[in-house]
Amino acid sequence: MLLGLGDRGAPTPATDSVDAGFSRDMSRHHLQGVEMANLVAERSEDPEVESLAFDISATQTNQAGRMQGWLVLWGLTLTGGETMAWMTDEGHSGHDMSGMDMGSGALMPGMATEEELAELRGLSGTEFDVEFLRLMIRHHQGGFDMAKDAAAHAEVKAVRDLARSIEQAQGAETETMTDMLTARGGTPLPAP
Repeated sequence: MLLGLGDRGAPTPATDSVDAGFSRDMSRHHLQGVEMANLVAERSEDPEVESLAFDISATQTNQAGRMQGWLVLWGLTLTGGETMAWMTDEGHSGHDMSGMDMGSGALMPGMATEEELAELRGLSGTEFDVEFLRLMIRHHQGGFDMAKDAAAHAEVKAVRDLARSIEQAQGAETETMTDMLTARGGTPLPAP
């Protein structure tokens, strides 16, 4: 169950490896996505938004659990290290990381600030739906480059496969959410 690593005999990833860094950072990124998606049931009246949020919550909860399980299996901490330090230079494409404090706990590209989350919690109905979609589109865009980089550079096949799956799913979901946002009269936030 734990995780379908399937790479019997593969070396255990080091704490600063792509595999470990991606597992830590993407699980943290996903958990914020789950937090936002879980607000929908109480604040939205739109069945399409509710269905999307349920899918995001279920999928990202499962994936975060898988990544955290790998870290435990590898004997590594679930937190710590410099955020996104594991990414290659091309993995940071489009994200200007200069001048950003990307220490442990720093917000990764696409993540909502505490102020944005507080504002989202205060909305309901169509206003909530529009802001939820705006924040989730940006959230997916921010996670896309992490998934793409891990898909190309992780050593463990299961990590590469999950990263590739996240890259593909979030690309498709971003298009769907953009269409949903437009249909509700909203416009996307600037990409991270």
